[in-house]
Amino acid sequence: MSSTRSVVVVGSGFGGLSAACYLADAGLDVTVLEKNEQLGGRASVLETEGFRFDMGPSWYLMPDVFERFFDHFDREPGDFYKLERLDPHYRIFWKDGDTAAVTDDREEMRKLFEEYESGAGEALDSYLATSRDHYEFGMETFVYEDRPRLRDWVALDVMRAAPVGLKLLGTMDDYVADYFDDPKLRQIMQYSLVFLGGAPNNTPAIYNMMSHVDFNLGVYYPENGLRSVVDACVELGEELGVEYVTDAEVTEIVNRKDGFTVESSAGDFDADRVVSNADYAHTEQELLPEHERQYDAEYWDSRTYSPSAFLLYLGVEGDVEPLEHHTLVLPTDWDGHFEQIFDTPAWPDDPAYYLCVPSKTDDSVAPEGHSNLFALVPVAPGLDDDAETRAWYRDLVLDDIAENTGVDLHDRIVFEETFTVSEFADRYNSTQGTALGLAHTLRQTALLRPPHRSDACPGLYFTGAFTTPGIGVPMCLISGEHTAEALLNDAR
Repeated sequence: MSSTRSVVVVGSGFGGLSAACYLADAGLDVTVLEKNEQLGGRASVLETEGFRFDMGPSWYLMPDVFERFFDHFDREPGDFYKLERLDPHYRIFWKDGDTAAVTDDREEMRKLFEEYESGAGEALDSYLATSRDHYEFGMETFVYEDRPRLRDWVALDVMRAAPVGLKLLGTMDDYVADYFDDPKLRQIMQYSLVFLGGAPNNTPAIYNMMSHVDFNLGVYYPENGLRSVVDACVELGEELGVEYVTDAEVTEIVNRKDGFTVESSAGDFDADRVVSNADYAHTEQELLPEHERQYDAEYWDSRTYSPSAFLLYLGVEGDVEPLEHHTLVLPTDWDGHFEQIFDTPAWPDDPAYYLCVPSKTDDSVAPEGHSNLFALVPVAPGLDDDAETRAWYRDLVLDDIAENTGVDLHDRIVFEETFTVSEFADRYNSTQGTALGLAHTLRQTALLRPPHRSDACPGLYFTGAFTTPGIGVPMCLISGEHTAEALLNDAR
């Protein structure tokens, strides 16, 4: 393959793990350097006192993407981990005392929607049928196929979709309003935007396809948590010959013109080409000289970042009924929370948040007689999170859980750890402490996201949530494929 024989991958998030597998499968010598003590990037694990927490992603969605990834290597997810389909998918507690569960039973869901709004059951069927069509077309046309240049978007298959596509350039807020009047039903159809790092008023309507993911494809739990998926990718990579080095913080990427030297705390690594799965802005602003950066600091300051998060990892005595494996707690009007993320950054005083209780499904994540629970509140990136603020917000969240779900945790906590803006910045070199990367606003979608290839430093590539197709574990797996394809095409 020309003179390209070796690649260093900086960072072992899902984008990096994926790219490493594709590149090694193509016959290249691949070394993955990871800053922290364990592989997986944000999909880290916290294990202590008999509790095991997925520190990052905790939803297993879009099973078709995982199947497609492993199938490329003549494997399947079941070769590495078992999946359990969750039913209900999740429960919602609204702060007016109302509650609802989203389940696998479509007829039950029709009836639920009809309780809130006459005709909403039929509207649900119509919405999900359209969502399925958008998902199937969008995945094949825009997600699995990378289109990094403007001319890629004037291809015949894209132009045929233009009439529909123009409508989907509107906001999710407006799109969902065409189907449902009830604000709670609108929230059900839009809550997944948080996984994309956006808000209903700034996320393109094309992401209605996430409702197909939710209602039709289902929600799963991999045995032992999302860490099992990391372990599967690592094991696959090892079979393909990938070398992994942890505790290897990269300090500089040196372009030698005939290759690269990647300097790290674990030593220097030479390679013909480099893939960065580290935070894109960090890579450019901290690891490269100015003349090899595609974007300046002003560009990165002008981007819209996805939320950071206030996370409470809690080991709790006893059970936590009536919480489900996945639970959402929502104000009946959540606009104020989104405003405090994107418009006037502040700690949300009436937060919408997510609770995860994997011990409802997996006995191994907590000691007998205890529950494993974490709370995640989306917050604006860049907030000041000093000790006093953390203590105040911790109490606010625990009080809110008790008031709105009936689960009082105050006197039952036997283990507790907080992880928020500063930790995202310190542990993951995350710009402004964002938890996910660049938000999926209209101006940061598809070819408007930073590219996989560096046009300022030939031989350097990028993968992960800053690039296409975007945020989320499935998208990062696909991003790794796109990056590997770009590198291999260039090398040929």
